[in-house]
Amino acid sequence: MPGRNESHRLNLTRRGLLQAAAACALALPSLSRAATDIPAEVLAAMPDARLSGSGEFRYFGFLVYRATLWVGPQGLGSRLGETPFALQLRYARSLDGGDIAARSEEEMRKLDEGSPQQRSAWLAAMQRIFPDVTDGDTLTGVFTPGGDGAASAQTRFYFNGKLRGSVPGTAFARAFFAIWLSPRTPAPGLRDDLLAKAFSAASTP
Repeated sequence: MPGRNESHRLNLTRRGLLQAAAACALALPSLSRAATDIPAEVLAAMPDARLSGSGEFRYFGFLVYRATLWVGPQGLGSRLGETPFALQLRYARSLDGGDIAARSEEEMRKLDEGSPQQRSAWLAAMQRIFPDVTDGDTLTGVFTPGGDGAASAQTRFYFNGKLRGSVPGTAFARAFFAIWLSPRTPAPGLRDDLLAKAFSAASTP
């Protein structure tokens, strides 16, 4: 049988374990909410938005951003641009807005999206809209299709929840979001993560 001092030590150890378990239990709900919260700018355009998937983009092992995709109840659709969706990038490092725009245009060109004239106009629009970012900043692109009496298709960009500007047309949306969602994306693992529930009718977890 343990002595008095040993029993005291055991009680302290048990107490510490219980306190640690209680602290974890209190922290878990907030972590869960942080992982599933839908930004207000997404809900404004897509009241029934649900999480499709999320994943990380790393460059030579360094985390650049975490991407999250939301879709409507009908999913992403058979062709990009048929249904509303939103993609958010939460940056983990500082990047120049002009560089983000230039790299986006470069990836569109590699994917053979748009004509040279279109990409030139898109680049100018992205240079105007995309801000410099630092660790923790978010840039969210929200696409809404046109037709059926709705306004023309457009992609609105929000920086930390505030509208920065928009680019009209389905062609731009297909070209821009193809960087992450096309089968020819340079980040196929991230694409798989983003599209995990893109075509499912399941509700948001």
